Amino acid sequence: MPTEHLSCELASFAAKLKIQDIPNDVLNRAEDLLVDWFGSAIAGKGSRPVELITQFALNMGGFDSEHTGPSEILVSRKTSSPFLAAMANAAASHVAEQDDVHNGSVFHPATVVFPPALACAQAIGASGEDLLLAAIAGYEVGIRVGEFLGRSHYKVFHTTGTAGTLAAAATVGHLLKLNPEQMLHAFGSAGTQSAGLWEFLRDAADSKQLHTAHAASTGLMSAYLAKTGFTGAQHILEGKQGLAAGMTSDSNPSKLVDGLGTRWTLTETSFKYYASCRHTHPAADALLQVILANKLAPSDIAKVETLVHQGAIDVLGPVTDPATVHQSKFSMGTVLALVAYHQFAGLQEFDAHFHDDEICNFRDRVTMTLDPEVDSAYPQRWIGKVRVHLNNGQVLNGRVDEPKGDPGNTLTRAEITDKAMRLAAYSKGATPEEMSKAIELLWNIRKQAKISFLLPPQ
Repeated sequence: MPTEHLSCELASFAAKLKIQDIPNDVLNRAEDLLVDWFGSAIAGKGSRPVELITQFALNMGGFDSEHTGPSEILVSRKTSSPFLAAMANAAASHVAEQDDVHNGSVFHPATVVFPPALACAQAIGASGEDLLLAAIAGYEVGIRVGEFLGRSHYKVFHTTGTAGTLAAAATVGHLLKLNPEQMLHAFGSAGTQSAGLWEFLRDAADSKQLHTAHAASTGLMSAYLAKTGFTGAQHILEGKQGLAAGMTSDSNPSKLVDGLGTRWTLTETSFKYYASCRHTHPAADALLQVILANKLAPSDIAKVETLVHQGAIDVLGPVTDPATVHQSKFSMGTVLALVAYHQFAGLQEFDAHFHDDEICNFRDRVTMTLDPEVDSAYPQRWIGKVRVHLNNGQVLNGRVDEPKGDPGNTLTRAEITDKAMRLAAYSKGATPEEMSKAIELLWNIRKQAKISFLLPPQ
């Protein structure tokens, strides 16, 4: 097998990663991201697309009338196969729009890494340390694949669905102790199944949850198949008919191995403060800054001009009159209107107010303008800039260089715990007592000799 090409180098890194290779601050950050993901997964309970995918998973389980299996489906308190549990939990954790994001790759790692990690770990009796190490491998692979695919890829493809298959394969491959050659085959199988298109936003379709469900489960399948000797393309990423050839015009192969073992991309990942597309967060923070500093009421504001990067225009631009709560989370105007009226754009604000007359009126007075500085900084930095035009003719400028949740403006462990508790209370997916016990276990995941179920069955 050739050893000089970059896919092979990345696969070898994922297969050989050891706990002693990883700095303690990276392990701590991985625990933070795990607890944050768990809250988002519980928040998915009750969401129609999540419930439909979960029911599909249960129907396809094929175990017995009680749907018993080795892996936990969080929102249903049922169990199934690792494949189907990963599918259901990945769908659940990507609907509240509160799961993490890596800026440079424009990729949501947790929702495609932790579901297959949990499902496989429970099935094979892995330890908490095993799970955390595998998740770190998944983050490092998925983020680098997202960076490799570049900005042109994200214009059409949902990177979490595409790079996510590789992230899930690396995660499960590490848990299954694949050797470097097997891991490369897993990458080949995962990459050939990569999918996820932004067109769903125009129709308020349910596809975003399908993207993560598919990425997590097919990545898991690819790793399990590689363990049995199933082969995959050896150059699936950079080959002449590989991912880059079909999905991007500005790929950067060097990104696949950038700083392997020294640059821990997991620590660059941001938490999401608002329950909306991350592209809206910088402008929302900048608008809130102006409102609070000048003691403005929404009625004082004639219009808001957001100065954004092209990625925001590509993703948010098609959503002009959102028809559903989920679609409204991709409306810059709706998010800024909620911030103007409620100083926050959380799950309850979206549910209760996204279609209020005053919110819609404000929404229609928000515009997006491509800004050279913001665009050139993106995706490494997501700068928030707004021009707030008042009814009296005054124009106020707001700017935020690190939105709330970015590594330089991060959430504390207390804030992460509080966020997870609030998400569970919103969906009623778990009681406060159940959440407290599960979160305590996750904060101490490295001490767990064997991963058990996080929530009691119902």
